[in-house]
Amino acid sequence: MRRLPTVLAVTLVVLAGFAPLAAAAPAGADAAVSGVAATEQSEPTNESAPPDPETDRIGWENGYWHNESIDVNQSDGLTQAELNATVARAMARVEVIRGLEFNETVPVEIISRSAFANSSGNRSYSEAFRSFDNTKFEALFLIGEDEGSLDVQESNRGATVGGYYSPAADSIVLVTDNETTLQVDELTLGHELIHALQDQKFDLGNFSSQTRDGANANSGLIEGDANYVQYRYQQRCGEGGSWNGSCLSPEASGGGGGGPPNMGVYFLNYQPYSDGPAFIAEQKREGGWDAVNELYDAPPQSAEQVIHPERYGTDPPTHVELADEHGENWERIRPESRLDYAEVGQAGVASMFVYPWYAGDRPRGYSVIQNPNQQWLNLTDSGEVSRFDPLNYGFDAAAGWDGDRMHFYQNDAGEGGYVWRLVWDSDAEAIEFRDAYEELLTYWGAEQVSEDTYRIADGSFADAFHVTVAGDTVTIVNAPSVGELSEVHGSVDAGAETPTPTVGPTATAAPSTETTADTVTEPSVTAESPGFSAVTALLALLGAALLFRRR
Repeated sequence: MRRLPTVLAVTLVVLAGFAPLAAAAPAGADAAVSGVAATEQSEPTNESAPPDPETDRIGWENGYWHNESIDVNQSDGLTQAELNATVARAMARVEVIRGLEFNETVPVEIISRSAFANSSGNRSYSEAFRSFDNTKFEALFLIGEDEGSLDVQESNRGATVGGYYSPAADSIVLVTDNETTLQVDELTLGHELIHALQDQKFDLGNFSSQTRDGANANSGLIEGDANYVQYRYQQRCGEGGSWNGSCLSPEASGGGGGGPPNMGVYFLNYQPYSDGPAFIAEQKREGGWDAVNELYDAPPQSAEQVIHPERYGTDPPTHVELADEHGENWERIRPESRLDYAEVGQAGVASMFVYPWYAGDRPRGYSVIQNPNQQWLNLTDSGEVSRFDPLNYGFDAAAGWDGDRMHFYQNDAGEGGYVWRLVWDSDAEAIEFRDAYEELLTYWGAEQVSEDTYRIADGSFADAFHVTVAGDTVTIVNAPSVGELSEVHGSVDAGAETPTPTVGPTATAAPSTETTADTVTEPSVTAESPGFSAVTALLALLGAALLFRRR
């Protein structure tokens, strides 16, 4: 309506509960689909409500106070009037927690999961973009050559999206697993209303990034804020809370039972939801909500600053330079309307090392994370998975990241290769990453064929790899065969040293000014989990799987 859809605030459902995750807007999702749509007409009324204030105020919206009862029974689905009342009271509740007043009412629509799935996956992408994205996820050992990365990511979204806010339409869509009766989960509604409030006050259209690390950094603020507020919302809805007994939740249904199809992709996107609330809580401790509001003028520069809040404002990421040195039969993959390189950040590195614990049976030798129950899951004193910051993306093999850059290449036969350069905080941490990466190669079936060269003979990641360390910098070269490594990057030539990168302050990419099928703005919205009990159940299940594999 007023700007490009550069940001989409998304809540994802995992197992039977809700957990937010960044995701791209489904094609046609902003168009009307079958369901219940709230409008700004037919404002709710309630004769038993306390007197309305003379002027709008925090904690009151469209005739409803935050702490009053509403006459809503969603067992047979919500009527339009019931939905309007539910939205009005939820807006008032968000205002009370966040201390900000909505400028206008937010339209809300509810659709079934099948309707959402039918509205998704209709985008078209160029072959260059598909090759670029496929190679990026292959480099992280998250999606193999036998699968399309865009298809896998779409499957993850279709299985887990619980709702989203669209800044372009200034409206919310909630996705329900109850196919016959469209119902509301109030925590999910509250989460998306927070995004609407952020948009009205801080203009989410200002936040976009074409790299995964940049997207996770933005999401650490946006979703961190939303999920911190939602955590407080959930506390008020719980036992002893001021809203206990009045918060709406959907009836259990048989839908949406499985987790995301690819846990590695899920972990990559989930990082801001886990670390974001702690990042926000730290800022609020220091300066109250005013300090949080100020973050929108100076958002974190990397996911690392969200994972380690003490580094915000003091440890900008290194901008990594990487020169092309490919042979004449190879060319750089450069999709139109997007950056021609990738930066996955500390979240990408951590997800790469964690994924093997969930990708299948674990070989004996895999030991990047010696004790995942202590190093990967953040446990409370009672041994339960933390509801506030469940996952640790700062374990040793990933900590110390200071910048990275990936270039992707293709030869005349259509085969792919890449160069991934990572800069670390110290020489020792570069070596620590190199050792962990070699362990990861072993997990995926690699054999060492020379001092710095490895080969995976078969499987989804069958390729050759050349791994070198020069001071604080690690360079990884990938090609279909050992003989082609030097064709992808000349540094692999016998006797040639790995070039030392030129480093400097990180450059911030300008927001995109046009929208095309290939314009990729990495989704910028993430923070702590909304359905906390369900998220705890999910993570407890994952923790149980880890314990089982250790035996």
